[in-house]
Amino acid sequence: MEIKIERTAAPKEKPTGALGFGKVFTDHMLVMDYTEGKGWHDPRIVPFGPISLSPASMVFHYGQENFEGLKAYRTDDGRTLLFRPYENARRMNNSCDRLCMPKMDEELWVECVKAAVREDLDWVPTEPGTALYIRPFIIATDPFLGVRASNTYYFMVILSPSGAYYSTGINPVKIYIETEYVRAVRGGTGFAKCGGNYAASIKSQTKAHEEGYEQVLWLDGVERKYIEEVGSMNVFFKIDGEIITPSIADGSILPGITRKSCIELLRNKGYKVTERKLSVDEVEAAAKAGKLEEIFGTGTAAVISPVGEIKIGDEIITINDNRIGEVSQWLYDTLTGIQWGRIEDTMGWTVEI
Repeated sequence: MEIKIERTAAPKEKPTGALGFGKVFTDHMLVMDYTEGKGWHDPRIVPFGPISLSPASMVFHYGQENFEGLKAYRTDDGRTLLFRPYENARRMNNSCDRLCMPKMDEELWVECVKAAVREDLDWVPTEPGTALYIRPFIIATDPFLGVRASNTYYFMVILSPSGAYYSTGINPVKIYIETEYVRAVRGGTGFAKCGGNYAASIKSQTKAHEEGYEQVLWLDGVERKYIEEVGSMNVFFKIDGEIITPSIADGSILPGITRKSCIELLRNKGYKVTERKLSVDEVEAAAKAGKLEEIFGTGTAAVISPVGEIKIGDEIITINDNRIGEVSQWLYDTLTGIQWGRIEDTMGWTVEI
C-alpha cells in the first residue's frame, strides 16, 4: 500500500538539553483511515498538528480507542533499530479484538511505523539513554451518540524524542500498594492497552505521589490480595533465588513486551522464572524471612525499574538496602545493549529501518 508524503513547510528546531519524556514531538505524523466495507486505506504522512473531529465522534463519548508504545534506537554505527515491533502489532490487534475495532495486517502496521520514523529519522536522538518514542493509536471517529462499534477509525503514529522515563534514571523507585481501588478484573480490559485502564489509575497514582511514591502496585480486583502490575509496568520479584512474576492467564494484566523479553532472557541465562499468582502476604513473609532479594518493574518507557521500597498499609519494606539488584542490572544492561546495538542480537528481536 503506497504511503503518500506531505512534508512540512516549517520544520521545527530540534530540542537541546534534557529531553524529558513525551513532551516534544517531531515534524510529521502518519494517518490512515478505516471505513467499514473498505478496510484500512489511504495511509499518509502529514505535518504534525491538530486533527479535526466532530464533537460527536464516538471516541469522546464511549472510549473506543487503543494505543501502543515502542522506541527507535540510534546505534553507535549510525543504524536505527526497532525492538520487537511485530509484538506491538500483535498486541494492538488483541486490543482491537477486545474493543470491537478493526485489526490490521502486521506487515502493514510495521511498515507504517517504519515509514513514520524514516521520515523524521534525523529526530532520533543520539545521546546515551535517549530514543525516539513511538506512539501508534486508533480512535473511533463516527459522529454518532449511540453505544455500538464505530464504522470509521483513524490509525495514527506520532513520534517524540525522549530521555529517561524517570528523571532519577535507573535508581530504585518507591511504590505504594493500592488497597482501595482496582485497575482491572477478569473478563475486563486489563490485557488491552486502552486509555480507560489508565484513566482509572490516575486517582491512585495521585494519591501515591502525594505520599512520596513514584508508582502504584495494583492488586487483583476480586480478592484484593494478589499482585498484578505496577502503574505503567509489569512487575517481578526475586524470592530466595526464584524469579516470580504474576501470571497473565486471567486477562487482567497487560502482556508486556519487555516482560516477555525479560522472561526469555532470564530462562536462557539459567534462572528459574515462575509465572503464577503471588500474594502480598507471601511478599511480606519473604521480606521478614530475609528472602525478598529484588523487585523490579519492566516496560518500554523505563525498560527496567528497580524497586527500593514498597508501602503496604502502614508498613514500609526496604528491598536490597535500596540498591539496584544483580538481576535488575543485568537485565537493564542486556536489553539496552540489544536495543542500542551494543550487544549482538542473537534473539532476532531488532528490526533495522
